Order: sequence, then structure tokens, then C-alpha cells
Amino acid sequence: MPNRRRIIPPMAEMAHTDHDIRLVCFDWGGVILKICRTWQEGCKAAGIKAPNAKISKKCLAKQDAIAKRFHTGQMSDKAFCRSLAKESEDFHTLEDIAAVHDAWLLEEYPGIAELIEELNEFADLSTALFSNTNATHWARMEEDFPAANLIEHKHASFLFGLAKPDEKAFAAFERRVGAVGNQILFFDDSPENIEGARAFGWCAEQIDHTGDTVAQMRQILEAYEIF
Repeated sequence: MPNRRRIIPPMAEMAHTDHDIRLVCFDWGGVILKICRTWQEGCKAAGIKAPNAKISKKCLAKQDAIAKRFHTGQMSDKAFCRSLAKESEDFHTLEDIAAVHDAWLLEEYPGIAELIEELNEFADLSTALFSNTNATHWARMEEDFPAANLIEHKHASFLFGLAKPDEKAFAAFERRVGAVGNQILFFDDSPENIEGARAFGWCAEQIDHTGDTVAQMRQILEAYEIF
């Protein structure tokens, strides 16, 4: 049977009387930024030949398996690339892997900059970014993805040494932004991260990265009476 994306029911369908939203927090990939989802897609974006389906599946599985170590700063770029090159059964060189890794970030979703600018106009509201990501991708933000730079607070897992949905990561984030619990409205495309954030007391809403993420967030913001 085909894999189906797990969908967390929205809190926005419930009565929103028990919150005081002071911070709107975005995940990066899948919410603000379109990213590759398959190894073949990454190879195409990098302009290199993709291996067969079996090896492509192995590379993606390996990437997922070591993601936490990489995204919490426990693995270097070189070690990450070497691990995936080995998994490709020598189909890819280290340079190939580095190219795919760089090309994994595609483009910002249409309308995201305008949405962030509108939120920034509210004197009693702050914006934040909280992403499970690595130093290489983070470094590209300022130059290649300007919408993210409109956000007031920007935090990444590799800087914390902690990744979502670890409750310690949510706690570290709260300490840095000065907002807690139901003062935070959080958008993420990962059901595990949404469940973790809700368990920590945040108002968290899952975004479907395959659709119009900005339209989804606008609808949620209206439900929370922010817009």
C-alpha cells in the first residue's frame, strides 16, 4: 500500500479562548521553503544523474537515519557526505553528495514574505523561525532565501545541539524568545513535531507542504483571530 502522510487534527477547529498568542513561529523546510522530498528529486535539482530506485531509496533512508546527528551538530558536512557516498555503493562521489545536499533547498513558497511582513506590523506580536537543519543550509538563508530574514527570532537545531520534537529543544527555544506555552502559535509540516509542541503546551498546527502553505497559515491565523 502507498505511504500516506499522517495528519494531525487542527486545534483551529476548537474554541480558541485558552491562549494569548504573542509569537508566531514557523518551521523552515515545508512551511516557508520548498525542499526536495526524494533522492531522485535532489539529483535532478543538482543536475546530476540519479542512481536506480533501489540505491536512491537507500540514500534517502540513510539521510533520514543520520539526520538527527547532522542537524544537532554532531556530524560534520564531510562525514555526512562520506556516509551517503558509501550508501550509494560508489555511484556518487563526495562532490555529487555535496551538490545534492546543496540543491535540496528549492525556493520559498509564494506569498510567504508578504505574510511575515504583515505579522511584523503588529506591535504586540513577534515572529520566529525554529528549524531542524544544519550549518550548511543555514548559511544559505541570508543570501538565497530573503523571506526568512524578515523573521525576528531565528533558531536552528544545530545551534542548540537539540532537535524537535525533543522537549528540551522546545524549552531551549522558549528561553531564547521570551514566550512560553500557549503564547506560541507554531507551524510545522511534521506530525511528530506538532505532537511534541502540543505536549509542551504550544498552539501547534500542521501545514501540508504539498499545498499552498501560505493560504493554510492565513486561514489558521484568522481562526486564532490574529488576522
